[in-house]
Amino acid sequence: MTQTMLSELTTAAVGGPAGTFVEARTEEEIIDAVRSADAAGDNLLIIGGGSNLLISDAGYPGTVLKIASQGFTVNSEDSCGGVSVVVQAGHNWDALVEHSVLHAWSGLEALSGIPGATGATPVQNVGAYGADVSQTIAAVRTWDRERNAVQTFTNSELKFGYRDSILKQTTAEGSPRYVVLTVEFQLPLGRMSAPIRYAELARSLGVEAGKRAYSNDVRREVLRLRASKGMVLDASDRDTYSTGSFFTNPIVSAAAATSLPDGAPQYPAGNDGLVKLSAAWLIDHAGFGKGFGLDPASVSGGRASLSTKHTLAITNRGGASAEDLIAIAREVRRGVVERFGIELHPEPLLIGLTL
Repeated sequence: MTQTMLSELTTAAVGGPAGTFVEARTEEEIIDAVRSADAAGDNLLIIGGGSNLLISDAGYPGTVLKIASQGFTVNSEDSCGGVSVVVQAGHNWDALVEHSVLHAWSGLEALSGIPGATGATPVQNVGAYGADVSQTIAAVRTWDRERNAVQTFTNSELKFGYRDSILKQTTAEGSPRYVVLTVEFQLPLGRMSAPIRYAELARSLGVEAGKRAYSNDVRREVLRLRASKGMVLDASDRDTYSTGSFFTNPIVSAAAATSLPDGAPQYPAGNDGLVKLSAAWLIDHAGFGKGFGLDPASVSGGRASLSTKHTLAITNRGGASAEDLIAIAREVRRGVVERFGIELHPEPLLIGLTL
């Protein structure tokens, strides 16, 4: 029997064979596959779009479940309450965003171009350009593997944080307690976007930060900005063979931030005196510029490198192994600690790998 290679299911294009591979196209099939794996005592790895996973070259010895459920249902739509849309977990995220913009559902436009499946978005509160899904998610319906029952979470119950949620906190090695079945979004009606919170995006749109723009203009500019950073999937561009941003922006105490040089970007991170830093700035100023690793004499032999467009992405230049990508990540993290005393943490799930 031919084994499924996980490198074929992930945007970084690395990862060894799946022990058992199952593709589920309906909610019933998802639940049946999870229950079967649990009953057999198999480890379980969930894959949607494969954009947030870095999987070992040894593969995954348990059951790999590809979530392929598609479509969405509009439950209600009116000028006062907006639109309530329930989306299947396997539905392509950017296809949903595009549909929302075309149909004057406001609130998702700044999240254009993010690869992956909709069911993955609440797990780590996916975000970009000053927006994240916690701002629009009403509820998430899941299969609770411990209780062997459906469990629905409201927005507040999901305990959203920066790239975090209760769904992520209860996931170990890519194996979640709660398997996402559907995600419900509550979106205002209108052709204007949510307020633009990101300075770079506001400048490119020609509006002040905090103001609104036409949603179709926001989508166009976000796609342009993401493509300029190698963050829109393109089979002809090796910079897009990655997990996107590899490191999260560190959140540190105000005291820790004072040790950084003048000019280091710093942003308030809540009401408890914490500060969010720019991982990209730290990486660049620790001496790791765009394309670091391309030299064949580098730690990855030139098979993996930082993107030539953006220092946050670690890219497969062709023929890279998972260990090649991890080698670049280790070198960058070590250098940032040595230079600034701040430890970077990975954004993608590392399966069978450690930094």
